[in-house]
Amino acid sequence: MDGAAYLAAQREKIDRFLDETLPGSDSTLHEAMRYSLLAGGKRLRPGLAVAAYEAVEGTSQDIIRMASTLELIHTYSLIHDDLPAMDDDNYRRGKPASHKAFTEAIAILAGDALLTLAFEVASQPGVLANDISEGTRLQVIRELAEGSGSFGMVGGQAIDIESEGMAIDAKRLEHIHKHKTGKLFRAAVRIGALMGEASAEQLDLLTRYSEDIGLAFQINDDILNVVGARTKLGKSTNSDAARGKPTYPAFFGIDASRQKVKALTERAIHWLESFGLPAEPLRAIAIFQLSRTS
Repeated sequence: MDGAAYLAAQREKIDRFLDETLPGSDSTLHEAMRYSLLAGGKRLRPGLAVAAYEAVEGTSQDIIRMASTLELIHTYSLIHDDLPAMDDDNYRRGKPASHKAFTEAIAILAGDALLTLAFEVASQPGVLANDISEGTRLQVIRELAEGSGSFGMVGGQAIDIESEGMAIDAKRLEHIHKHKTGKLFRAAVRIGALMGEASAEQLDLLTRYSEDIGLAFQINDDILNVVGARTKLGKSTNSDAARGKPTYPAFFGIDASRQKVKALTERAIHWLESFGLPAEPLRAIAIFQLSRTS
C-alpha cells in the first residue's frame, strides 16, 4: 500500500467534512478560519486516526467527524505558531501565513475559533445519534484535550520557546518533541482505536506505535528545516537555526538524526505485527513519513 495515496483518499473525505462544517465566509473571522484550514496539507493526524480505526476493524460511521477534530486543532496551532510572538514565520502551506493575510488579532481569534470548534464537533452526535456511546465520546474529548493542552502540544511548545538559545541536554530535547508534536499524534491514533472499540492490548500497542511515529515525524521536520526546499515545504527553511531553537540536527547532526528516524520508524512498524493486514495503512503511513520531502 502507498501511504501518500492512502492519506490522499482520506484527505478528500476529511476536507469535504471540514468544508461543510466551517461557517461560510460571511465575516473576516470566518474567512480567516477557512483560509488556513482549507489551504491544503497532508491531513496526517486525521489520516492516522482513520488508519488506527481500520487497524482494529471498527464499524462506527462517525470516524471522519472525530478524525476531523484533529485537523481543526492542528491548524489552530499552526496559525498561532506562525505569529511574530511565537515562531515568526511569514509563510504556511505555500502562501502567506494567517497574520500576514489578515492581521495578528484576526489570526489569534481564528485559531481560537478553530480550537473551540473542534470540541463542538467532538461533542455532537454524528451520522447516527447512537453511533458511539457517550462514554467513548467523552474518552475521545479527553484525548483531544490532553493531547493539545499544557501537558501535550501547548506545553511542548512552551518549553521549546523557553529553550531557544539555551544549551539543553538530549533528554529535554526529546521531551520537547514528544510533547509539541508527539502528543497530538498519540491522541490521533488513540482516538481512532477508541472509536473502533480496541481492546486494552490493542490500545497499548497502537499507543506505542503513535509515540514512535510522532517523534520520528518531528525529527524529520527538523531535518527538512535544514535541507528541505521552501517550494516543497511551503514555509521558511533554516528558521529553527536562526532562532536558536533546539533540534536534532543541531544536537546530533543530519546523518545521526536520519538514523534515529529510521530506527523509530522500524520500531513503530514492529508494534503492528499482531494486527495483520488491517494495520497496513498504519505501516504505509510510517514508511511515507520516512521518505517525505514536505
